[in-house]
Amino acid sequence: MRYLLLIYTPVGPPQPEDEFNQMMEAYGAYTKAIADAGVQQAGDALREVETATTVRVRDGERLVTDGPFAETREVLGGYYLIDVPDLDSALDWAARCPGASRGSVEVRPIWEMTGH
Repeated sequence: MRYLLLIYTPVGPPQPEDEFNQMMEAYGAYTKAIADAGVQQAGDALREVETATTVRVRDGERLVTDGPFAETREVLGGYYLIDVPDLDSALDWAARCPGASRGSVEVRPIWEMTGH
């Protein structure tokens, strides 16, 4: 079953360089672990929230807004798409993600819409 691990990070001042480098090393090790386990299907970091553009359609009119869709203390910073046997396995991988120690990792099953 496929799950998306959505990594949310706190909004605020940048981390000190040594902490940032440690986090990047942890992400490198984590990415290698899920790749070596054969469960990773995709994964990327996202650019800063200030680069986001939000699209809504209201009464048939497209509305485009700079920035994220909601005010929040945490922003979506990246994701991993994994294929594992069940939710428990997905939760285990989410708990190992470095982002879980600083922010949160939301685990969402993929809705396979084949045939629809």
